[in-house]
Amino acid sequence: MDIQKIINQLISNNIIDSEPTEYKQLNGGTVSELYLIRNKYVVKSNEPQVIESEVNFLHSYKESNLLPRVLFAEKSYNYIVYSFISGSTNYNRKNKKEMLKGLVQGLLNHYKSVPNHTGWGWSDQPCDTWKSFLINEIKAAKKIIHSRLDRHHHDFVLSIAQNMNYESKPFLLHGDCGVHNFIFKDGQLSGVIDPTPVIGDPIYDLIYAFCSSPDELTKEIIDEAVSHLTIKCEECNSFLYEKVLIGLYLRVGACIKHHPHDFEQYRQAWNYWFNLLQNNEV
Repeated sequence: MDIQKIINQLISNNIIDSEPTEYKQLNGGTVSELYLIRNKYVVKSNEPQVIESEVNFLHSYKESNLLPRVLFAEKSYNYIVYSFISGSTNYNRKNKKEMLKGLVQGLLNHYKSVPNHTGWGWSDQPCDTWKSFLINEIKAAKKIIHSRLDRHHHDFVLSIAQNMNYESKPFLLHGDCGVHNFIFKDGQLSGVIDPTPVIGDPIYDLIYAFCSSPDELTKEIIDEAVSHLTIKCEECNSFLYEKVLIGLYLRVGACIKHHPHDFEQYRQAWNYWFNLLQNNEV
């Protein structure tokens, strides 16, 4: 990405004024390229279908005070410019209850159903059903987890997904709704960035956030978070703990791949939830 060329385009489109412009490159992960201009604007480039998907998500939920505002989208979706959310990405563990409450009230309760959808799950690799999407994700996680969990643990979570009926309406979800994409200010959740949109069950994003750090992974915390959810769909709250186990399994796979130092904490959480469900203690 030629950032100086883009800055000139933004000036010509009156997105920013022509005064001397300071900018710095941000950490955009392995694919996205990001620049921060004047500590006010973020320029992000990626594959056009990725940028278009992000623009659609941000426009769909522009009333949420947790999301950045789209200021400009290049017509071929080579890049996007959005408002910078100040704060820190450092999550203060032991504050999960308040974080999830803020997420539900500030973003998830704004979620909308998707009319005329053509599939479930990732927009670039849609599945016919939400169940198929989850089963594919479980099988992918199993390849990473391997012998870290006993075979009957793998079989148990797969059987839950295979036997569960999913009849909820499809919603447009963030898809990567974890603490690694949250901005905090004064210890409170103040922003959610970098959506990887998914079409699916709204509870998916809440469980994703709940499982995205290994602290406070208890029934009490998820029950409290769900109590603030106002979306009314038939299956949102049914089989909640089974859905938590699926979400936690997927997170164990992500942990091994990206944050192996957290694995022992996740193993403890897994045993807690697995035993609750296997012993019918919920």
